[in-house]
Amino acid sequence: MNGAVAVAEGSIGVVPMRMSHLEGVLDLGFRAFDVSAMPYTSWSLSSVAAHFDAQPEACWVAESDGAVVGFVLGSMSFDEREDWGYLEWIALAPPAQGKGVASRLVEACCQALFAAGAARIITDVEAGNQASERMMRRNHFSEGVTVTLLVRTRPDEPGGVRHPTARSRPEDPARARLRAVARRSGS
Repeated sequence: MNGAVAVAEGSIGVVPMRMSHLEGVLDLGFRAFDVSAMPYTSWSLSSVAAHFDAQPEACWVAESDGAVVGFVLGSMSFDEREDWGYLEWIALAPPAQGKGVASRLVEACCQALFAAGAARIITDVEAGNQASERMMRRNHFSEGVTVTLLVRTRPDEPGGVRHPTARSRPEDPARARLRAVARRSGS
């Protein structure tokens, strides 16, 4: 079934992330984000674990019949601003989209970050991702600063164009250990 999950209307719960969700979050992220393109090249187990370790109350999942169908990861670390929260990662499986789940995830994450002392919460949306931009605006985010990512390729690359070869699932021994711990803990 390639990681796809059928979702019945109204059967999606939004709950705090637990260790048992790590594998589902990581897998959904690999399906949702193009890890060969900036800025998603940093999507990894380490990225998920860093958020979960630093700010677990700002990490939430949407689940249906025990499967992760969405997630949001936030933290109280945006650049050097200790008073700004960062809603950094959010993804939904296609069957969970258009049901208000993303807004529920955003609200849960934002409430946790405000409770942790955030004066502002920052997020970013890839240019052209109009659905995410509309969803963020519906959830009281407004454009603050626009940044254009400029890229310079290596001169020795054919045609000056780099075609990264990112694996969809990096080999990571820590991931296997985390899965084992999650299975043992049953959480």
